[in-house]
Amino acid sequence: MKKLILSLLAAVLFAASAHATTLEDVKTRGKLLCGVNPGLPGFADKGDDGAWVGFDVDFCRAVAAAVLGDAAQVDYVALTAQDRFEKLASGAVDVLARNTTWTMERETKFPLRFAGVNYMDGQGFLVARALGVNSVFTMSQAAICFLTGTTTEANVADFFRERQMVFTPVNFDSVNKVVAAYEAGQCDSYTADQSQLYAIRLKLKAPDDHIILPDVISKEPLGPMVRQGDEQWFNIVRWTLFALVNAEELDVKAAGVEDLKASSKIPAVRRLLGLEGTFGVDLGLDADWAARAIRATGNYAEIFERNLGKDSPLGIERGINALWSAGGLLYVPPVR
Repeated sequence: MKKLILSLLAAVLFAASAHATTLEDVKTRGKLLCGVNPGLPGFADKGDDGAWVGFDVDFCRAVAAAVLGDAAQVDYVALTAQDRFEKLASGAVDVLARNTTWTMERETKFPLRFAGVNYMDGQGFLVARALGVNSVFTMSQAAICFLTGTTTEANVADFFRERQMVFTPVNFDSVNKVVAAYEAGQCDSYTADQSQLYAIRLKLKAPDDHIILPDVISKEPLGPMVRQGDEQWFNIVRWTLFALVNAEELDVKAAGVEDLKASSKIPAVRRLLGLEGTFGVDLGLDADWAARAIRATGNYAEIFERNLGKDSPLGIERGINALWSAGGLLYVPPVR
């Protein structure tokens, strides 16, 4: 850990000396460099046509639309769980949108900052139906598969120790290796964020032969990350996320942006779409920044349902990721 922290600090110092601001770099390059998962259905994956799709991919597209005026101007950089922080710190990517959990250590020991929470998750367990297991509380003595470079093993260690249970860790450095080992019976369970388990389950040869246990043993607030020291870029990434959530709350959808810009009398909608105030200019962009992002990807609900929810193979319910006004926990500051 100490070696990684020193490496990250050196990387961010080099990046700071070599660049002016991230916004200037992105505009000069004409491309947003976005770090994503190498292949996690629903979040970031390549479709049959070779194009990147997913919940995190759409966030990258929204940032590119806000900054560059074109959601297609993104180079997606596939990063592993092990190298994602160093790549961001070094300047290899402008933003990390890779289903990453916001923790204190990652924001205080690393020269990085989380821009917000875009998905509230929790760690769960995938098991074969044939095992007859219906709760993690009956899994003492189990062999459990982990992906290295994540918080999952520490969470399980805490959970099992507190309950005087024991387990055998089986570690791998890639998701594909974990899936292969799990299907080969090298472990009794694979543990990860529940959203990942929905995606992993689809990769199995017989998905219906496996279940995700109902137990959730941790809080996993996932969100995009940027480097510390560039407050303007931090604000752009953060407020692009907030704008997408505000758009859902205000019922501003991709297909309705232009009509609302022409006719809406609602103050909050007018501020969001750049018709009132100087919010875009204050970010270093223009008045149409949020309108472009929403037009390109849709609001938060449209992004969620298309990639993770009812309109996707994963079929994940909104749950706590619903708006606060609809019984969930999703709540962001207003554009005002």
